[in-house]
Amino acid sequence: MQVFEVMTPDVVRVTPEVTLMEAAHTMKDLDIGPLPVCEGDRLLGMVTDRDITVRATAEGRDPRQTPVSDIMTTEVVCCHEADDIRAAAKLMQEAQLRRLLVVNDDGRLVGIVSLSDLILQTGDAKLAGQTLEKVSEPTESQSAS
Repeated sequence: MQVFEVMTPDVVRVTPEVTLMEAAHTMKDLDIGPLPVCEGDRLLGMVTDRDITVRATAEGRDPRQTPVSDIMTTEVVCCHEADDIRAAAKLMQEAQLRRLLVVNDDGRLVGIVSLSDLILQTGDAKLAGQTLEKVSEPTESQSAS
């Protein structure tokens, strides 16, 4: 089974000039944590609720003035729409991600695949369980605290 068969194709995204406050409102309204940052369908980065609450707040940034481009993560872990779902699940495990952005061969954002997609769409309970277990493991920095 390939990623495009299980992914969610309609991904809510924001542009780089959207303010942190606008991004936070979108997250709240849709009950989501990560938002891809795109120009058109060209993926530039990702901003998360954690970026806004921890990174921006710690730096004393004004959420009404600061664009998401100032705090977004530019190194985004992605998979390709033609990848095998097991490869995507392994990538999710290794990067400890509950959601993985999906790009096409041109690097354009075409979807998102989540843990729930693995569970609901593949019917592979073992794969979903292994992925959830790995994603939920504490990182080294969490273990040391």
